Amino acid sequence: MNANSPEATPRPGQAAPGTADTAVPGRIVLLTTSHRVAPGLLSWPAWQALHAADQVLCADGAHPQLPYLREAGIAVDEASPTAQELLDACAGGRTVVVVATGEGEPALTDGLARLAGTGRVAMPELELLPASYDLPGARLLDLVQVMDRIRAECPWSSQQTHKGLAKYGIEEAYELVEAIEEGDRDELREELGDVLLQVVFHARIAEDDLESPFSVDDVAAGIVAKLIHRHPHVFGDETATTPEEVKAHWLRTKAVEKQRTSITEGIPLGQPGLALAAKLASRARAAHLDIALPPVEGIGYELLALAVRAESEGVDPEAALRAAARAYRDAIREAEQG
Repeated sequence: MNANSPEATPRPGQAAPGTADTAVPGRIVLLTTSHRVAPGLLSWPAWQALHAADQVLCADGAHPQLPYLREAGIAVDEASPTAQELLDACAGGRTVVVVATGEGEPALTDGLARLAGTGRVAMPELELLPASYDLPGARLLDLVQVMDRIRAECPWSSQQTHKGLAKYGIEEAYELVEAIEEGDRDELREELGDVLLQVVFHARIAEDDLESPFSVDDVAAGIVAKLIHRHPHVFGDETATTPEEVKAHWLRTKAVEKQRTSITEGIPLGQPGLALAAKLASRARAAHLDIALPPVEGIGYELLALAVRAESEGVDPEAALRAAARAYRDAIREAEQG
């Protein structure tokens, strides 16, 4: 066969005729895993790559995956090779799987990129294979862990109480509403995080209570159970095709749960006045009660009448007043500049 014939041209990954087997570049598989997923819960392609590998390397002897890999019969060498050493390990068409640590072995991948950039090295095939993925909400686990450490090590956070944090919850709720009304998406994301922090912070404080402790898992379990119970049209046999029917389901199940003796129970009196008036009016209207407003004159009762009217027309009086106040603020600024 002519050495210049097409048949003599080696395919990628195949040694050229007459050359040593070491010329075959081989394959490197960089296996990444999520610390938020239980060790050992790897994808099927990951297990296939591990079982088929000629060698499996891991720089971290305490990597949480190692006990599970070895239990599955995977021999893992605890080593931290350089890029050149890894290329040498792939000689002869061998496949080497690197179980990544930390952020995915950036030093190693940078070294491989530099070797490839020289153009003088036969590079092996490099594959980045995610072995486990974060589920939706997985970063909440990070938040819980960070909050736990802050509570234990921060002089200020370690001394906080539910009462001491109460004002921050109110402030963050107002800032969230403002972000929503302003339509600022970046601000909305940040303020949602601040509100979430308040929930996790209070739950962490509650863990330290000696008489009746509870955790963030208890908080989550409670709201999950409530949502399922109050959505029988989603998780049960009932049906609801309109928002009105959904609200009716919600009110019925809530009434059974709370077993309140008055429709005014459960309405926080500490909320802003217009919101309080609108909530009372909403409860009365839902109960089909025709309540005459007190025949007393004064600004307070005039505001009450406006709030009741707004609620009956489907308008949030608090939001309406804030919108008007922002317009008033802009008018003031224009006057100042004029």
